[in-house]
Amino acid sequence: MTRTATPKLGAYTALAGLGLLGALVLGRPELVALAAPFAAVLVVGLSLAEAPRVRWELDLDRERQLEGETVEGELELWNERPIGRLEVLLDLPQGLVAETPNPVLVGLDWNDRRTLDCTIRCERWGAYLVGDLVFRSQDAFGLLVHEWTLEQRRPLKVYPRGESLRRLLRPLETQAFAGNQVPRARGQGIEFADVRPFVPGDSLRRINWRATARRNETWVTETHPERNSDVVIFLDTFFEARAGYRSTLDETVSAAASLAVHYLREKDRVGLVSFGGVINWLTVSSGVVQLYRVLDSLLDAEIFLSYAWKDLHLLPVRTLPPSALVIALSPLLDERGVRSLLDLRARGFDLALIEISPIQYAAAGEDEPEDELARRLWLLRRDELRARYLRLGVPVVEWRDGASLEAELEEVRAFKRHARFSRV
Repeated sequence: MTRTATPKLGAYTALAGLGLLGALVLGRPELVALAAPFAAVLVVGLSLAEAPRVRWELDLDRERQLEGETVEGELELWNERPIGRLEVLLDLPQGLVAETPNPVLVGLDWNDRRTLDCTIRCERWGAYLVGDLVFRSQDAFGLLVHEWTLEQRRPLKVYPRGESLRRLLRPLETQAFAGNQVPRARGQGIEFADVRPFVPGDSLRRINWRATARRNETWVTETHPERNSDVVIFLDTFFEARAGYRSTLDETVSAAASLAVHYLREKDRVGLVSFGGVINWLTVSSGVVQLYRVLDSLLDAEIFLSYAWKDLHLLPVRTLPPSALVIALSPLLDERGVRSLLDLRARGFDLALIEISPIQYAAAGEDEPEDELARRLWLLRRDELRARYLRLGVPVVEWRDGASLEAELEEVRAFKRHARFSRV
């Protein structure tokens, strides 16, 4: 807690000083008597002035919220001595905005309790600590202004608001775990595949009685098993393009949250790799616990400036399962991230690249011909980089602000369909 007391003695000091100065200059002692009450007020007020003691408690109705939603809070104040004028400011970190009046002017009587309602809008995803309060009050004589800060922070996690997806990318290979996907292989399951004649060893429960009665011989039903897949969301956090409060990192985190929520809802196993100046990872797993692990890890995604050259050898082996679908989200602005994605493809991973386009964050520049030429060369270089990935069989889609993630995933699916057909 930090506390300061600022004197506010302007009127009393001026009148007392003028009276004493006039008595000395004019030789009129009655002016001293005129200034005496003001001097007495100063002496008594300063001797009786005490720092106010306010106790408080802040409660939030939830600790987790989505980006763009609001959180309701209650601030309770109480004290032992009266305070006629108390200003209360809830100091919020950047990314949170108070929708109720802030600061607030209140008055407290003897042993009084006052409850203030505060509504906080979550403007940007992130992990915050809410509870820094700044108080300001005056003493009974108006001579001193006390200002102090109290901290009783409450954690608040704001998750990115993802997009609703109807269809997801499917990997080339599924895993031997129960899920919602239907593989090409046949086995024990509930999804119909075909009917065939009975052979010794078939279970009696698989007999198709309609086909048996129609053909006068025993036929059985073949089914597809229900499997899941391993999905690794790969974030390139080496560099970002920013304009105001929005950046390519914000879009990356939002897309990663959407993908993680929907894949885990389909009972798939999801992992996360944040590859940049600082490397973070989560091994693949499923369930609600994994969902919160992924979302909490996304809140820690930041751009850390680093000139060290990094490659995939720094990642543990279990982070990238051999048959996993790797969905990379990258602005393709740093050579280290570009080389890492090429390395993933060279290792044989089923890779799909969603380019978080930085073009809308790059200003067109002045009307100088040199600026226009530099921009055109930069765009041509990005086109050449996409073509490089496409030649290696990696589907690349450019996701610009305002476009639907569902539409970009549909482009990736279309590319995979044609790529499979060309290999037949």
